[in-house]
Amino acid sequence: MNDIIKAENIGKKYIIGHLAERRRYTALRDVLMQNARNLWNKTKDLATGKPIIQGDTMEEVWALRNINFVVARGDAVGIIGRNGAGKSTLLKILSRITEPTTGRVTIQGRVASLLEVGTGFHHELSGRENIYLNGAILGMTRTEIKQKFDEIVAFAEVEHYLDTPVKRYSSGMYVRLAFAVAAHLEPEILVVDEVLAVGDAAFQKKCLGKMGDVATSGRTILFVSHNMGAIRSLCSRAMWLDNGQILATGEAGGIIKQYEKSMTGISDQSPCFSERDASQTKGKGLHFNRVEVMDTEGRQASDFKYGERIVLHVGLGGQLMGGVFSAEFRVYNESGILVSVGASGVYHGEYYNGNVKKLRIDIGPLTMTSGSYRIALSIMSGHERVDTWEDAIAFAITECQPFRMSWEMPSYREGVCVLQHSFQVMD
Repeated sequence: MNDIIKAENIGKKYIIGHLAERRRYTALRDVLMQNARNLWNKTKDLATGKPIIQGDTMEEVWALRNINFVVARGDAVGIIGRNGAGKSTLLKILSRITEPTTGRVTIQGRVASLLEVGTGFHHELSGRENIYLNGAILGMTRTEIKQKFDEIVAFAEVEHYLDTPVKRYSSGMYVRLAFAVAAHLEPEILVVDEVLAVGDAAFQKKCLGKMGDVATSGRTILFVSHNMGAIRSLCSRAMWLDNGQILATGEAGGIIKQYEKSMTGISDQSPCFSERDASQTKGKGLHFNRVEVMDTEGRQASDFKYGERIVLHVGLGGQLMGGVFSAEFRVYNESGILVSVGASGVYHGEYYNGNVKKLRIDIGPLTMTSGSYRIALSIMSGHERVDTWEDAIAFAITECQPFRMSWEMPSYREGVCVLQHSFQVMD
């Protein structure tokens, strides 16, 4: 069997309490009766081994439900999803920190976890002592830990504080040492949550490099992160969780693309025309109310090729009381990365009076790689942003072959923009 992790019908249920809304005036008798009932309920829960829940009413919440997946030995799996989707709960179950309510998990091999700052550390022990403690928890012998000790300390860069109790460490120092221990003591499975975000940029880069080394060495990685670039570069597979359930699993690039589209609202079938909802403009002065995407021939279009130009016909409503305004556009890709900005005032010195009702914006030639893009529009009056329409319209670049490629080559997708370049042999 090449499967190192197998999850079957995993579910995790929590019971949370809610306080009933108190009336403004409550008799002493009612307060005493309520406290007596709460004490009796807590006593019953304690006697039967149930968790003691604070509150007048109870509610069942499923953090995870019907989770089934298999991870092969040597896989690097990224787990993505919104906050509250159940990612951290799943990692706690896989790390044996908490038990599932339903289902079971089968794991073949040692698991090292880095789920939150200080996980697995004893606050009163020094950094040196915690290295040995963590190694013992992972099943390492003292000799094995000694062989890795200098490497761990060098990676964590905390040698000056090695004999200081870790309760005096900053959160960044905590993470440095915890990650160094987890990554260097050679577990078969490395589980890492978003905790790396606590470290500085240089250390995050260092950690991602180390996880890449771990992945190429044949060990298994489960990595939760909101950094889609890190997931793309590190993981071969991805799992998308939402509301405690798996929405999709598969090749990392494809799953991330689906997730990013759900977050940005970009669709493969981009409409050529968009009209703003009246509720978004109620009470505004000058504002955008409609936008139409066209090609240079004046035809509605949503799909373009590399090198073509895009034309926006933008409608405005309301009025600007006094002064002039300028218009601005921003282009974002599927990852929400800002690709380009254009502004009539700052870039071209063009300003308009408040009675203007329609603008034409020419953009291009388009040198972005193939993919979906969205445009945000803004109205500026001096340094003030009078109105912003974040997801005004979307378009797609369906063909991007700027260089000499055969017709069999796929459309160019690497990076964000294609920079023209040339090569020359020198003597």
